[in-house]
Amino acid sequence: MIVRCAGCGAANRVPAARMREVAKCGRCKASVSPPKKPIAISAIAELEELVADSPVPVLVDFWAKWCGPCLAVAPELDKVADHRAGSAIVAKVDSEALPELADRFGIRAIPTMIVFEGGREKKRLTGAMPAEAIERGL
Repeated sequence: MIVRCAGCGAANRVPAARMREVAKCGRCKASVSPPKKPIAISAIAELEELVADSPVPVLVDFWAKWCGPCLAVAPELDKVADHRAGSAIVAKVDSEALPELADRFGIRAIPTMIVFEGGREKKRLTGAMPAEAIERGL
């Protein structure tokens, strides 16, 4: 997984199994904290690694750029990612860019959020909702 350094902006690769730990930036050596923003998934293998290896629950938001409710829930997911940094990971899958993932998980409506724990699906949430409701689903 790629995590950006808050100090210098460098992209740092952090294994999914170590996402809750504080790492060091490869460029400036500053501390790189667990992600406080949703992680954009750009490949199927990225999501597979994250779900399989994460030591904390993973909330995956399936969305699309044209979806009004998806855009409305985005700032709420930012709040969840910030509030739960280190105890949960929030990831986003653009269902148009990675339709194979949307098909694999039977996504029929967006936004749909799936909570994975221990590599398995634990819960589904569908529709736009406030951060508090999303966190209750974790």
